[in-house]
Amino acid sequence: MTEAAASPLRAVLVGCGHITGLWFDALDTIDRIAVVGLVDLDPQRARDVAAARAPAAAAFDDLATALDALHPDLVFDCTVPEAHAAVSGLALSRGCHVVTEKPLAATPEAAVELVRTAGTAGGIHAVIQNRRHSEGMRRVGSALAGGAVGPLTDVHVDFFMAPHFTGFRTGMRHVLLLDMAVHTFDQARKLIGGDPVSAFCREWNPAGSWYAADAAALAMFEFDNGVMLTYRGSWCAEGPPDAWDGRWRLVGRNGTLFWDGVATVTGERVGTRNGFWADRQPVPQPPPMPAPDGHAAVLLDALDAIATGRPPETESADNLRSLAMVFAAIDASEQGRWVDVRPYYRP
Repeated sequence: MTEAAASPLRAVLVGCGHITGLWFDALDTIDRIAVVGLVDLDPQRARDVAAARAPAAAAFDDLATALDALHPDLVFDCTVPEAHAAVSGLALSRGCHVVTEKPLAATPEAAVELVRTAGTAGGIHAVIQNRRHSEGMRRVGSALAGGAVGPLTDVHVDFFMAPHFTGFRTGMRHVLLLDMAVHTFDQARKLIGGDPVSAFCREWNPAGSWYAADAAALAMFEFDNGVMLTYRGSWCAEGPPDAWDGRWRLVGRNGTLFWDGVATVTGERVGTRNGFWADRQPVPQPPPMPAPDGHAAVLLDALDAIATGRPPETESADNLRSLAMVFAAIDASEQGRWVDVRPYYRP
């Protein structure tokens, strides 16, 4: 049977909150997945989403019942972070492939257990680290791979925004690090090409914050290849916002790249050295690199992984290293000292 004639994979989506819209926008561009079931603790919300986005899907208020009734190939975990361990764990143990919203899990213990479950079950377990796939990331990666500024020495990221969320984020502890900075840390891991080994951090909740706690942070990380990463962020910084991918300075031995967090990558590299300052030359602009991004890119990668048997790029076993940076930063802030990151992903 050809790929074009193959039946689409049957999927159940769990958690019908606001994020569901992004998933269906991506799924509308992919013809190899059919959503056959929707699950939410509020069955009416599941029915409403089905009516709006997947009229042929059945609605349930319990994942186990949906699995028994539908026997899907895939489960999409769109629940709140605290529910990922139970939802993704059940789906994996029942033989389903799983693609889950980030973070992988809400605690280090739950994250490690999910990775073990996925390894035993044998299905793919991918995390929506969609910001790995932005065009800006591809352009920065291309410039670094081409030696634009030489080997990296340090990377610095700013992330200042003021989104007025409703829902679980308003009461979530470590909301910036756990819900958003995990994207930046994951992107940094990919660009730096190493594993994190130590972390230092200070979290706080700025005066006037509309979050319950921990909406701002300063963090530093050392990688096993000697590169240092710094992160400054706030989710209650009113005024001109940075991009959702932040604002980046990537320093190499021979120059510096700037990425605006969208698609613009600029920079300068050392030319000739004459006295106190070196002459500098502009780094050639990386070419446009349009391709699927966001949730669609992660889903397409997961489909290819299922078809070929290779690990997905954002498989949970690898993504545990990005989430480990979050947990190490949280503990470093609470303990007021540098923390070894490796025990969080090498338990």
